[in-house]
Amino acid sequence: MLGSGSAGNAVLVECGETRVLVDCGFGTRTMAMRLKLAHVAPESISACIVTHEHSDHVKGVAQAAQKWGWSVFATHGTAACPELADAQVRTFAAGDSLVIGSMHVETRRIPHDASEPIGLVLESQRSGVRMGVAYDVGHVTDDVRALCRDLDLLVLESNHDDGMLRAGPYPWVVQQRIAGPLGHLSNREASALAADSLSPNLAHVVLAHLSERCNEPELAASRTRAALARARFRGAVTSASQSVVVGPFEPRTSRQRDAVQMALPF
Repeated sequence: MLGSGSAGNAVLVECGETRVLVDCGFGTRTMAMRLKLAHVAPESISACIVTHEHSDHVKGVAQAAQKWGWSVFATHGTAACPELADAQVRTFAAGDSLVIGSMHVETRRIPHDASEPIGLVLESQRSGVRMGVAYDVGHVTDDVRALCRDLDLLVLESNHDDGMLRAGPYPWVVQQRIAGPLGHLSNREASALAADSLSPNLAHVVLAHLSERCNEPELAASRTRAALARARFRGAVTSASQSVVVGPFEPRTSRQRDAVQMALPF
């Protein structure tokens, strides 16, 4: 996790020789610094998949793609945003599948106040290891539940604590937008979804897009750990950071199949 929160998001996924970035909400200087901390050359990244057009997910995409030669993938709705006007975008519809190097990527529509937002399942074509990314999720739909099933790694939004949001600094209309059906998942909602998504292969849940004003990393993690403990989860739960590179997160050594090689480097 190269950073996750309202000021910028970027998830680096590595599968064999293929490296893919999910979102690039940071400028090239910040991206170069964080990739250096992860011991990853920016030029070694094959592609960037953009989940939606909000600036904390798309801000650095066009410049980074031009500078480092990344391919850019986005839905038709996302690709129409001004931030991607200078990028050569390979468009697709929410629900389509992609193949990028050794990865098969399944996309699913998610509810959020954006043009055509998506969540992702990235799967190793060799080992079958599956990683899901579901953040900026207004509420849990059948597509969101399907996205979170049968995974080895799950990056899941846990944006705010209900009580902290109500008592926080945001005006009532902003609170309604955050907690509304096209806003963001609370700790309560995220923990319930994580428990409902538990499978034997799930090794790590990474909580993402935490609010810096209406949440705390340990509060979010403890709520999800408690829900997963009741479901007899034996993996780990970690809260991502806005400003610090966190990871790597790796699957178990086997997935009822051969050994696997998929990780989120640092």
